[in-house]
Amino acid sequence: MKRFLLLAVLAMSLLSNGAYGRSPKYANRAEMIAAQIHDPQSKYVVVVCHRGDWRSYPENSVEAIASVATMGGDMAEIDLKMTKDSVLVLSHDATLDRCTTGSGKISDYTYAELLQFDRKDHKGNVVKGMHIATLREGLEAAKDKICVNVDQGYEFYEQVLAIAEELGVTDQILIKGSRPIDVVAAHESAHRHNTMYMPVVTLSAQSGRELFKSYIDRGVTPLAYELCWKAGQDDLFLDAVAKIKAQNSKVWVNTLWGSICGGDDRADAAAFKTGDLDYVYGRLLDNGVSMIQTDRPALLIKYLQEKGRHPEFRKGRIRFK
Repeated sequence: MKRFLLLAVLAMSLLSNGAYGRSPKYANRAEMIAAQIHDPQSKYVVVVCHRGDWRSYPENSVEAIASVATMGGDMAEIDLKMTKDSVLVLSHDATLDRCTTGSGKISDYTYAELLQFDRKDHKGNVVKGMHIATLREGLEAAKDKICVNVDQGYEFYEQVLAIAEELGVTDQILIKGSRPIDVVAAHESAHRHNTMYMPVVTLSAQSGRELFKSYIDRGVTPLAYELCWKAGQDDLFLDAVAKIKAQNSKVWVNTLWGSICGGDDRADAAAFKTGDLDYVYGRLLDNGVSMIQTDRPALLIKYLQEKGRHPEFRKGRIRFK
């Protein structure tokens, strides 16, 4: 099988028992995290922080991204929008109303005009002096520290790649999407150096199942698959995981909402409310999931460390407690 859009192998695998002493040395933590993403045999579970550390700072802010590294997270998920004067900024919403003191579409403003508005936190409180961030600022905050998942951003791939190459962070960036194999391959063949790419497979949708089937049937192996499924569809999830593991790829699951991870009792809110982390997160680990996007990163990191699946990073090496 061929590995699709795979960058050069970054490092040898971790020892299967997670022992410390022979792990390869990395230049920085971001390089170590990227190596685990590229290694289908790694026992390291990559923790992806949805919109950054939004409980502590406004979502998609530079501060929220920087906090991911501080708390020990591995990747910040960010969203992109483009201003009237073609500046990429970090925002999940197309409008300003929910997250800033402004109103209307981001695309109707120049970046300079956006600076008149302050950010809001997740409770709606205004954070004076904090403005909407640019993609460049976000990537600078993540450089050498953590990886970045650019969501809602494939349409801006050329612009993202240009900034990433200039900053020297291309290998730290993961972009995902649901486009056909040939479309993605043709798009990226136009560039000498590309970011990581992962297909999003919505198992509850016919189009998602067909996309997944195309990868399996054609023997195209991505770094990982993002799997989404609804309550009562565990059979679809488990069947897909078995095929992915046989293909020697990795599985990414979002525990943000029950609608994309098998039910409300399987999501972050349930883990936080019930304290039954084995039920919410442990079953994922048991099924071979090694990348989890969460709205409760501190909770998940603590759990993974207790299970020996999320090591510390010291002096260029990873170390399991």
